[in-house]
Amino acid sequence: MRRRRPGAVRPLCGLALSAVLLLPTAAPALADPARAVPAADGERQGLPPMPSALDPDADAVECTAASREKAGKQDWSRQRLDLARVRRHGDGAGTTVALVDTGVRAGAAGLGDRVTARGAAGDDCVGHGTFLAGLIVGEGWGSTRLPGVAPGAKLLALRGTDERGTPDAALVARAVRDATAAEADVIAVGVALPKRDKELTSAVADALDASAVVVAAATPDPPTANATRETPARTYYPAGEPGVLSVADMLPNGARPGGALPTGGVDLVAPGAGVVSGGPRGSGHYLGAGASVAAAYTAGTAALLRAARPDETPGQIVHRLTATAYPADIPQLDAYAAVTTVLGDTDAAPARTEAEPVTVRDTAAADRVADRATVFVLLGTAGVLAVLWAVVALPRARARGWRPADAARD
Repeated sequence: MRRRRPGAVRPLCGLALSAVLLLPTAAPALADPARAVPAADGERQGLPPMPSALDPDADAVECTAASREKAGKQDWSRQRLDLARVRRHGDGAGTTVALVDTGVRAGAAGLGDRVTARGAAGDDCVGHGTFLAGLIVGEGWGSTRLPGVAPGAKLLALRGTDERGTPDAALVARAVRDATAAEADVIAVGVALPKRDKELTSAVADALDASAVVVAAATPDPPTANATRETPARTYYPAGEPGVLSVADMLPNGARPGGALPTGGVDLVAPGAGVVSGGPRGSGHYLGAGASVAAAYTAGTAALLRAARPDETPGQIVHRLTATAYPADIPQLDAYAAVTTVLGDTDAAPARTEAEPVTVRDTAAADRVADRATVFVLLGTAGVLAVLWAVVALPRARARGWRPADAARD
């Protein structure tokens, strides 16, 4: 292979670099993290779904069976949150996350010795709470490496449902009070109630006064898409309580799932479809979805922030989560930005007011337009470089004795 002389290459390199620097910068859609990851493909891997509750009308309680399947690769949600880079900035060590859901089996695969349970919460028949625990403090296991956001944190399992996963306001209120008494840094509530409860309101207020960050699912996890088509918009609790970070679920493209229950006052959205985690029995994987999944990811990120910024108030932590989120109609959780961005001095975010139901913007159409525009710009740049080659570089090369291969043979 004939080596090119450095002097002959330098002009072209300079022209190419200049052309790149002159490319238009008004195409932010290309930086949309929703387009940097593939669509969720857990269904193609044959993973069973993780239910949020069992059939309440069944004569006998049959717990969720152990999964015999394992994910072949990491799911889109962990890529979207960039957990590999987030881990370089801390793992939540020294913090405690209280999870109010169906319970967590402490000996479940991937959770190590980081889980303790209060009362009946150590028995998770449904498996949903254990699934969420893996998203918060899972250490990651197997070749697919499915870590939680804060694998160094401790998790306190509390039950806010009955054995079959049906939520109960009194149980949720008691669990929140237990979490406050245990001095949990973050309280994650995976259930959502359709009516406000006086005792739960009081429990949440006390938790906030005790400097806990309270994160809650904005809506219940719908059993099917068809069941939500005619459901009127409403506020769910404790997500609707003042000071609570209300989190909803989103698809890889940033939009809410088609079957998501409508609600207002959502503060943040996070991955909540096609998410992979473990269960209470066996070492297999399941596929989960819903606002509870998004709340678990957000609670894990809050634990990272509490560990890295112990002097910040809960209001400042919540403000950081929303201020560093990817901008959309509802901000989209950006775990890496939350732990690395330097913000100015600020108090808590403004109090949330009731709002009309909104949905996350689907940026797919805008992305396609921006992509086409970028292709045209690149083609035009290539044309400019070709002209410059013909006008500037080619005459200089001929002057130095260079000839095309065919001409040289003649």
